[in-house]
Amino acid sequence: MTLSKPAPRRLMHVREIDCRGYARDDGLWDIEARLHDIKSYSFDNQDRNGIRAGEPIHLMRVRVTVDTNLYVRGIEAVTEAGPFDICPGITGDYRRLTGEQIGPGWIRRVRELMGGTAGCTHLTDILIGPIATTAFQAVIATGHRKEAPEDDQGLPRVVDTCHALAADGPIVERLWPHLVGPDLPRGKVYEEI
Repeated sequence: MTLSKPAPRRLMHVREIDCRGYARDDGLWDIEARLHDIKSYSFDNQDRNGIRAGEPIHLMRVRVTVDTNLYVRGIEAVTEAGPFDICPGITGDYRRLTGEQIGPGWIRRVRELMGGTAGCTHLTDILIGPIATTAFQAVIATGHRKEAPEDDQGLPRVVDTCHALAADGPIVERLWPHLVGPDLPRGKVYEEI
């Protein structure tokens, strides 16, 4: 199935976010993201003497190195293009996330350390969304961690995170038959990463 036919329109803005997870030879994992924004029209910009149609407004890259438990062992951020000359000046501050774990509380912690004027909106958004889910898919979902992440009640953290993984649904029953039963906790929503 695809989207319905759209009303007549014209393209104004494109944002591309590309995330990739790499297994390193040393046992660590590199999770890389690239954010690229362009407009279909040219516009004035004082710091860059204008931005032409198709020229990147934002071109940013992030590499987060994690271990199999998703602890950040290193982080590098670069801003190759931004709307203001001072945009690249904040990228080195993202190293403050070294030692944090991508898991419960990750979004809160990234916002505490890098939110508002302490960071870049776009780099922070990449870290709390695409980087986190890509790390999970690369490391956890591919079976490179010994145990599935569980909550304090022993339930896999993915239970109740979406329609397909409803605690009382057929997928959970198939994947985790030991969780089926009237005495097991239900309706717990996975806390944000």
